[in-house]
Amino acid sequence: MADARRRLDKEASAVVGAPRIHDSAARHVAGEAVYIDDIAAPEGLLHAYLGLSRIAHGRLVSLDLAPVLAAPGVVAVLTAADIPGVNDISSTHRHDEPVFATQTILHHGQPLFAVVAQTRQAAREAAALALAVYDEAPPVLDVAAARAAGGTLVTDPLKLERGDVAAALAESPRRLKGSMTIGGQDHFYLESQIALAIPGEEEDMQVFSSTQHPSEVQHMVAQVLGVASHAVTVEVRRMGGGFGGKETQSNLFACVAALAARKLKRPVKLRPDRDDDMIVTGKRHDFVVDYEIGFDDEGRIHAVDAVYAARCGWNADLSGPVTDRALFHMDNCYFYPAVRARSEPLLTHTVSNTAFRGFGGPQGMVGAERFIEEVAFATGLDPLEVRRRNLYGGTPGAGPGRDLTPYHQTVTDNIAGEVIARLERSCDYRARQAAIREANARSPVVKRGIALTPVKFGISFTATWYNQAGALVHVYTDGSVMLNHGGTEMGQGLYVKVAQVVAQAFGIGLDLVKITATTTGKVPNTSATAASSGSDLNGMAALDACETIKARLTDFAARHWQESPEAIVFRPGFVQVGAREIAFADLVKAAYMGRVQLSATGFYATPKIHWDRKAGRGQPFYYFAYGAAAAEVAVDTLTGEYKVERVDILHDCGTSLNPAIDKGQIEGGFIQGMGWLTTEELVWDAKGVLKTHAPSTYKIPVASDRPRIFNVALLENAPNREATIHRSKAVGEPPLMLAISVLHALSDAVASVGGHRVCPRLDAPATPERVLAAVERVRAEAGR
Repeated sequence: MADARRRLDKEASAVVGAPRIHDSAARHVAGEAVYIDDIAAPEGLLHAYLGLSRIAHGRLVSLDLAPVLAAPGVVAVLTAADIPGVNDISSTHRHDEPVFATQTILHHGQPLFAVVAQTRQAAREAAALALAVYDEAPPVLDVAAARAAGGTLVTDPLKLERGDVAAALAESPRRLKGSMTIGGQDHFYLESQIALAIPGEEEDMQVFSSTQHPSEVQHMVAQVLGVASHAVTVEVRRMGGGFGGKETQSNLFACVAALAARKLKRPVKLRPDRDDDMIVTGKRHDFVVDYEIGFDDEGRIHAVDAVYAARCGWNADLSGPVTDRALFHMDNCYFYPAVRARSEPLLTHTVSNTAFRGFGGPQGMVGAERFIEEVAFATGLDPLEVRRRNLYGGTPGAGPGRDLTPYHQTVTDNIAGEVIARLERSCDYRARQAAIREANARSPVVKRGIALTPVKFGISFTATWYNQAGALVHVYTDGSVMLNHGGTEMGQGLYVKVAQVVAQAFGIGLDLVKITATTTGKVPNTSATAASSGSDLNGMAALDACETIKARLTDFAARHWQESPEAIVFRPGFVQVGAREIAFADLVKAAYMGRVQLSATGFYATPKIHWDRKAGRGQPFYYFAYGAAAAEVAVDTLTGEYKVERVDILHDCGTSLNPAIDKGQIEGGFIQGMGWLTTEELVWDAKGVLKTHAPSTYKIPVASDRPRIFNVALLENAPNREATIHRSKAVGEPPLMLAISVLHALSDAVASVGGHRVCPRLDAPATPERVLAAVERVRAEAGR
């Protein structure tokens, strides 16, 4: 008995903070994890497919769908005329995103209709038979063209300003201007967009959707069908990746499947091919950053004036908050004494760009690191030293009051300098840098580069109302627990983290907590699983539900065993009731017999945050997550090809809920960020047709692209200073920005061909072609 008790104690006490495996890991490896396309086909299942526009801009003159309807296996064809509710799925309710276009065409691949057939292949083949006549107009495809056409915006821009920028620039000892292009990125989730809709009695509709935002899908389906939200239930057990691409983009597929199911009174599934998925859905926004910087000979920045212009696509989608967050992170870890930043969310005739891991923050940070690099080359100082001299809080002699962001939030938890210093020592940065410079002097072709870059990422939704979450916890009479909350699982390990919180709260083993699918029928009005806040919000909501149940159990135990409430303590493996040690399951059984409610809802709303967008002031973030990465690369200066030789990462997770999951997120986020900044390039032709719409033309990183040496460590003894769940920190998005170190290591290698006298101004993605062009430009400028 004593041995068993010790085993239980150890298991329960090591739940939070233990490196537990992902709850679906074994099923993932065995191919047994059930995704929507794996659900057994309901009786009478039909398949839908989208018919897409063949032009990027113009007017739909006529659409003959008779050949589609006559195709083998086709049951129905649906257009905007078949929508009983509203033909709009705009996430910001601007009524600028119809399900099906009716007259105006605003991007190549815009849905015009849906065909429903007995098989998916029949539907797909029939969709290509439509006869459309267009009045084609020239498309506007990028930032330069949008500006030339008058600069139509899809949403209101933002301006952040602090200090007298004009005066600070005029008084700066030195000034420079520049421009940087930052490319977009496709989400390339393993599981494509998919929805399965099953009609019920009367107006009821159940939708299985691969979505990060079940409540938004629920509301959109209800809006399109013209029914109340209570008639629609959305469920998602897991996604095969999301990365932001299933925050709003899932709405279209769910609504079309539900529309067909309602009309035909049969289950309908919609799953596009990878090509069509990439053609139809939005990407990471690409930006053009124009900047002017004032600085001095010591490398300290005095003023920054920058415009972040984004290719947003044909409607607003999430471009407003994405471009806002780009401005929120245009400082990264650096204090600008005077600063002005403006967004320019431009309309283009391309897919509507959307959320992507980091949500504009990565683009803002890439711009910030370009500012640092420009100053370093202009002054002849080492880039890492320039970074250090401009940190929030600064260095000795930098002056007081260096803690206010461009949006007037005071940085109170700054540990960037500490993280940089620890990583610099642990990876032997200075010695390696010197060795690389020496090796480059002897190597005429292959040049090496090294860079260390930091990350400061704000955690919270900037749409303040999204910073809330609900949870539902049931305790059954055998002591087992069912957990449901509003967060969605897309492979990031949210489910197991929240289950660990619940297990520790009750002092039970993780195997006693059942994780159930996210559904709007159990927890309503949920926020998207995004903004890196899934664990923060849902973990606290689940803990709140547990504490409610524990309070009831405590009150019962005190009455039943005639002890004071203070004598009731939930221990690992048992409950201390005065001098008694009672198994959790025994207490639960007794409480049930005493008619105690063993189910509770929980709720959490993030404190302290507020944001006034019109004024450009507030505290939009509850806290900041920090990190730093040192990357080393080797570049063939004859071809522009390169390899990432080594990466060392030190990342701040606060007190980690699950170090194994967190390290996996850091590694995956870094590699995805590296892909964005190096190999992943989106190309549209002059007609607005996406040419990189398949793995054959769009190059995500593969196993051989990973750093040959890849060292990842969590910052130890650094609990979150704010009262988050067990003092942990978010880890979904911040690690992606650590990959900026690779871009700057490549820049360092390129700069070596000119003796580090010319700023390479290497834009992203730094493809071999772009690297080679930078090498030739630097060599030419250095030789003048």
